[in-house]
Amino acid sequence: MSSSKTIVVAFDLYGTLLSTDSIAKELSQHFGPEKAQAVSALWRRYQLEYTWRLNSMNEFESFSSLTRNSLTHALKESSVSLDDTSTASLMKAYDSLSTFPDVSPALKALAETPNITAVVFSNGTKEMVTNSVKLSPDLGPYSSVFKDIVTVEEVKKFKPCAEVYHHLAEKVGKGKGREEMSQMWLVSGNPFDVVGAQAAGMQAAWVDRGGKGWTDELVQGVIGRPTAIVSSLGQVVEVVRKHAGD
Repeated sequence: MSSSKTIVVAFDLYGTLLSTDSIAKELSQHFGPEKAQAVSALWRRYQLEYTWRLNSMNEFESFSSLTRNSLTHALKESSVSLDDTSTASLMKAYDSLSTFPDVSPALKALAETPNITAVVFSNGTKEMVTNSVKLSPDLGPYSSVFKDIVTVEEVKKFKPCAEVYHHLAEKVGKGKGREEMSQMWLVSGNPFDVVGAQAAGMQAAWVDRGGKGWTDELVQGVIGRPTAIVSSLGQVVEVVRKHAGD
């Protein structure tokens, strides 16, 4: 890179590195494939909805608690149930979700790129995220690529609240001013996360694996769109380097 400044690239975990849809495989052992997919989608929907509602109410629960509670919500809405043992097993499986196919080669490339500091930045609890990154068969081999794991527990807010992106800046040694915030990148498959990062002054790459294009219309103008759209994580290094003028 032409710049001597280190660029921080923060990777969202759930829905970006890890596929939350992969939990359907565990659910299918109880309900069959079709029902499992439906329950899995509802589980993720309410997991996110709960974070946004808690933000709006100025309340906080740990991500592990709301993940369990949103599972219960999804099961009830689907008119099915699980015993405590099966629920505990599912929660444990959440610590070893499968990665998307493009993750491994992207992290290999990232490890060989100078002047980029990669971190994981997640709504998850420190314990959940650490387990996923270090103990997961898929992510574990690349755990050394990430120089830190940053979670929202200390701020007691969830994405896309501005405080969590400022918390990230503090953790990686950056200031909250626009210039230093703009030296950080968020990489996420979640549009709400991308818009939150942009609003806080960060650069953001949206991972559009489905190839459907940007459809989020909440915020108009530059802030409401990603800095870059990639179809694969493998394009992230090139995008960051190009933006830095390399």
